[in-house]
Amino acid sequence: MLDTQLKSGFRETTTVQDGMVIDWDLPITMDDGVVLRADVFRPVAPGRYPVIASYGPYAKWLAFQDGYPTAWEIMVREHPDVAAGSTNKYQSWEVVDPEKWVPEGYVVLRVDSRGAGRSPGFIDHFSPRETQDLYNVVEWAAAQPWSNEKIGLAGISYYAINQWQVAALQPPHLTAICIWEGAGDWYRDKNHHGGILCSFQTNWYDMQVRTVQHGLGTRGPTSRMNGELVCGPETLSDQELARQRCTFGEDIAAHPLDDAYHRARSADWDKIKVPLLSCGNWGGNSLHIHGNIEGFVRAGSQQKWLEMHGDRHWTLFYTDYGVQLQKRFFGHFLKGEDTGWSKQPPLQLQIRHPGEKFIERHENEWPLARTQWTKLYLNLADTALAPVADAVPKTARFAALGDGLTFLTPPLEHDIELTGPSMARLFVSSTTADADLFLVLQVFAPDGSEVVFHGALDPHTPVAQGWLRASHRKLDPIVSTPYRPYHTHDEKQPLVPGEVVQLDIEIWPTCIVIPAGYRIGLSVRGKDYVYKGESGGRLSNMKNEFTGCGPFLHDDPVDRPIEIYGGTTTIHAGPGQENFLLLPVIPPKP
Repeated sequence: MLDTQLKSGFRETTTVQDGMVIDWDLPITMDDGVVLRADVFRPVAPGRYPVIASYGPYAKWLAFQDGYPTAWEIMVREHPDVAAGSTNKYQSWEVVDPEKWVPEGYVVLRVDSRGAGRSPGFIDHFSPRETQDLYNVVEWAAAQPWSNEKIGLAGISYYAINQWQVAALQPPHLTAICIWEGAGDWYRDKNHHGGILCSFQTNWYDMQVRTVQHGLGTRGPTSRMNGELVCGPETLSDQELARQRCTFGEDIAAHPLDDAYHRARSADWDKIKVPLLSCGNWGGNSLHIHGNIEGFVRAGSQQKWLEMHGDRHWTLFYTDYGVQLQKRFFGHFLKGEDTGWSKQPPLQLQIRHPGEKFIERHENEWPLARTQWTKLYLNLADTALAPVADAVPKTARFAALGDGLTFLTPPLEHDIELTGPSMARLFVSSTTADADLFLVLQVFAPDGSEVVFHGALDPHTPVAQGWLRASHRKLDPIVSTPYRPYHTHDEKQPLVPGEVVQLDIEIWPTCIVIPAGYRIGLSVRGKDYVYKGESGGRLSNMKNEFTGCGPFLHDDPVDRPIEIYGGTTTIHAGPGQENFLLLPVIPPKP
């Protein structure tokens, strides 16, 4: 130990251990005077090194194994390469393991966001204040004697989402970013799917943020990294803690439209210029996949790459596959090494097959240029998905809060690959002033059983999903495309009971090769999808049991009062009212 002096209850010490120099609890003063706390893991040999930085609320001193025991156990059991080559003492949730980066000439910088872990302050997630903090962290890191002034950002989820935000501020020394499963649109990607309130963020706040809030002190966990308090040296009362955090779920629910509150917490795509690698998960329905792909397509960066994979949300980032991919990217931009990245195609896709089988393929653009956009019409007479629309007017009704209707193709005559976004056009009326539509793109085996996949969280995830509140049907004509309707969510247009309206509904991107003999299905529902098989269990950091949608549920009774959303929904078909599903069919490469 080089310095054992405690200052103001914070550690502020430097140790040499496990082949690294570790600076604990370094102070970083923000422009408003708040002092954030950072840990720096750096090579023992003096020098100036590139920096891999992260800023977030999950507590830098909380070990992965202690904060997320079920996720850790699953990951190291299924991917033993994660734990290999490391003591795993410094593994933390959703950020890089310094023991796998420092030996290769990187500095790893971890900063607790204000109000979390060791950093005091008021918690207000993804706010402009937090984004400015991250900007300040980047520039602070560039000015340190151990830095070569090239700063990269890496991390999963929270530590990815705020990369989109800060990149738009264009910190001078931000050199490259790796956004691993990170949303970009605060309203559409996370909180109001199709205008329908999602309860995930409220539960997440209780389980993953309040449990490591700064000021828990002795009421919080002790770190296996150094034996000290994860949540700061002082212990505050519940009342004092409550005054130091936003009313998160209430704040989100208080903004049902995409207003200034949401836009201030969303990516400003055009202003992002830094080289980027966006890594998404095909199973990331309801949270991250949308942001990863929208960010890749819409960011203003000239140098950008998209990687898409399967498996669980928290695993591949830590595996040899993920670490090597990140090191090739950062080695190229932060160290100037010849990692082969200069020849990396724009897209690296793990093409998904039933049975959790993935085959890597490289492409050049999104959506793929050779996509055959294929319409399948919803036949109301026999609930079929057919190449020809109903010629005679028909209607089909279902309870507006019920399981709805499922439309199926005949058994496929040959294998079909779907890779890209989908959408559906429906002509709908309601007995009330509004209706929520939940669309589920499904695949069924020859025996009639549904083929599901291990999603980012839920082990029984359907192929893809989409949502729309009918009163939010207004489209943005500039951003919308024929295959990706984009809703403004800036005003409500209530339904007139019994009056038919056209709804263009986005279905989030997916990838699946469907074997011959299988069927494609589209379920049009009035509530969240529920898998008909066994339970998906639960994770220690989640409140609810997984039943097909993971923690991403739309069941808030205040947002969906029965008197408005509990009526009857009717689908109308006939000339001029052609209901269809548009699919991205991919032919083999020439």
